Amino acid sequence: MSHPLSIRKGTSRQRDPELAAGELFAALDQPAIKLVVFYCAADYDLPALARAIRSRFGATNVIGCTTAGEITPAGYLAGSLTGFSLAAPTLDVATQVIALDPFDSLAAGNQVSRLLAQLGPRDELPPSATDTFAFLLIDGLAMQEELVVSCVHKHLQGIEMVGGSAADDARFGATHVYHDGEFHQNVAVLTLVRSDLPFMAFRTQHFTHSSTRMVVTKADPARRVVSEINGRPAGREFARLVGLNIAELTPLIFATHPVVVRVGGQYFVRSIAKVNPDESLTFFCAIDKGIVLTIARGVDMVANLQEAFDKVHATLGQPLLVLGCDCILRRMETEREGIKDKVGEIFAANNVIGFATYGEQFNSMHVNQTFTGIAIGQPANGTRASGQRS
Repeated sequence: MSHPLSIRKGTSRQRDPELAAGELFAALDQPAIKLVVFYCAADYDLPALARAIRSRFGATNVIGCTTAGEITPAGYLAGSLTGFSLAAPTLDVATQVIALDPFDSLAAGNQVSRLLAQLGPRDELPPSATDTFAFLLIDGLAMQEELVVSCVHKHLQGIEMVGGSAADDARFGATHVYHDGEFHQNVAVLTLVRSDLPFMAFRTQHFTHSSTRMVVTKADPARRVVSEINGRPAGREFARLVGLNIAELTPLIFATHPVVVRVGGQYFVRSIAKVNPDESLTFFCAIDKGIVLTIARGVDMVANLQEAFDKVHATLGQPLLVLGCDCILRRMETEREGIKDKVGEIFAANNVIGFATYGEQFNSMHVNQTFTGIAIGQPANGTRASGQRS
């Protein structure tokens, strides 16, 4: 017989690491926890926060990362600590750290295979896309997302994966992922969750492609730097195409005028992070010479996000929990447009716990300026999950 999933959600706005960890533990503690996931502002004293979390949760499987904003039971916050815990007799969880410096695709593939084997068979069947999903947290400044997600997804045997790149609130200095009681750099943490509850992976972006195209004519893919577009200095040419001067290019402008690339009949955002002193552009995703990019135009973010959750409801009903990853550029746009509270209300109404990222992962793709999520639904027999404490 299936047993209900017990979920605990919590948030602390305390700036003292001990007090913040104590409040989070009080909210998330429950018997037989299988997984704890937390997100924290990057300006916490991270070594102190790690010690405080480790001392309270002990040997519990706890993962987390630094953010550019936290999605909490109260909506979007900044400077806080938030998270959730999961417990159920029928819930199986396995977690693995993947080194990024250097990244070894052969070793990573073997790690994914071992992780699948660690979950073991259920009713004589191995983990599959019908009962298992993957969640990835990765150092957002290691610039390894494309390699990692391509390799990991290849070995997941059809299991869907969603994830986010750790952030540090637009400082671009140091981002951290937490595992085994410590914050780490240059790592990814892959978690497999096997459950008898229904779930779905989804993504949404509030942009459509336009007719304004440009060709990358000189680039350094390893550094994600484009130095020429259409044979001209990249920053100056991009500014011309959007009707601005190069001095006017800011993160908010890049959020308003994203560029998209067509892959397999779908458009994926390739967001620009910054303009450099030499007029080159640094991207959040790998970019290469010869790629044709289209400058996108926006649609209503609130309506688009609500539509995405309407589709979740149509498939699962009201989600018990959504593991959410929202791009930092989307968060900036919500602030500029004065819709941050509206977006936060939609997140809270749909039980989203997540963070603002330096990029999102969706199956084999590293993407930008999207919201990606894994939604967990009610048991098929109608039994309600327990412990929706926040």
